[in-house]
Amino acid sequence: MKAVVVHGAGDLRIDHLPDPEPGQGEVLVAMEWGGICGSDLAYWRHGRSGTAVLSHPMVLGHEVAGRVVRPGPGAEGYEPGLPVTVHPARTVGDAALPERIAGRTNLHPHVRYFGSAAFDPHTDGGFSELRAVPAGQLRPLPAGVGTREGALAEPLAVALHAVRRAGDLRGRRVLVNGAGPIGSLVVAAARLAGAAGVTAADLADSSLAVARALGADDLRNTAAGDALPDDVDVVFEASGAPGALGPVLRATARGGTLVQVGNLPGAAAPAALGDLVSREITWIGSYRFVEEITEALDALQGGLDLSPLVTHVFDLDDAAEALAVAADRSTGSSKVLLRLGPEQGAYSSK
Repeated sequence: MKAVVVHGAGDLRIDHLPDPEPGQGEVLVAMEWGGICGSDLAYWRHGRSGTAVLSHPMVLGHEVAGRVVRPGPGAEGYEPGLPVTVHPARTVGDAALPERIAGRTNLHPHVRYFGSAAFDPHTDGGFSELRAVPAGQLRPLPAGVGTREGALAEPLAVALHAVRRAGDLRGRRVLVNGAGPIGSLVVAAARLAGAAGVTAADLADSSLAVARALGADDLRNTAAGDALPDDVDVVFEASGAPGALGPVLRATARGGTLVQVGNLPGAAAPAALGDLVSREITWIGSYRFVEEITEALDALQGGLDLSPLVTHVFDLDDAAEALAVAADRSTGSSKVLLRLGPEQGAYSSK
């Protein structure tokens, strides 16, 4: 089979790997669609993502969907042809979480994630024609949701988790700073949660256009000099830029809530944080998700249209070009999808 493999910083290859066989409790899946995420770009550009450093070649990709080829022993019930997406996280070990974070498996100290170099050996992702997946990580797609949409369930789950972290949004004003793929999905999730109005802010008109299509009713291009709104009840910071924190805190209402969705640097970086104290702002982190991928699938089945998010589609063989487009804001890209195999799950060994 073919797979998208990162060998080091700037070294991405389409490798031919042995076809996997499903082991105990695993299901062999023919992958059909994959979405490119910021962590995929980080491994390709820098050989690392956050504190996870690449030490040997790794298959990229954690936003994937496909169809069951066959179940392995102990994974009965997954019929060939069943469309599925993947919850990319699997906790390692059976240590109980402290009571303060009971049930929040995204905060487990040891989590293997598709396409992650956090452990050695690394955990291969799903940008491949075939993948043996632990059955517990599969989520069947509901009726009416295709595998192309299913590949968007994982990033939508990230957005839904961020919105859940903010509390009740019904009737409240919301600002989303950073209208990349996750920020635009937060716009959609905030609308689903009943926000009274959603402002989206970004440096690029193309990103703001996607945010508008997903529910933003007020757009601010800060590169063109637009100011952020004042006294916003709930703010989602989705850019991950330390320089944005000062203006975003100032935009948050006194006693309001700021949810940090964008990944901030792991190293020291200057940021103006004075308003956090003087305005008594509640600053909340949001990391991946727990089981919101089920809610994401329900929302897609319920008619949530994420098609405006997808701006580019490439074949697996063109993965290098796909990552380059996803990394270059001048292309107008939002979510870039890889066609990993033919829909309907047809697969022939190569």
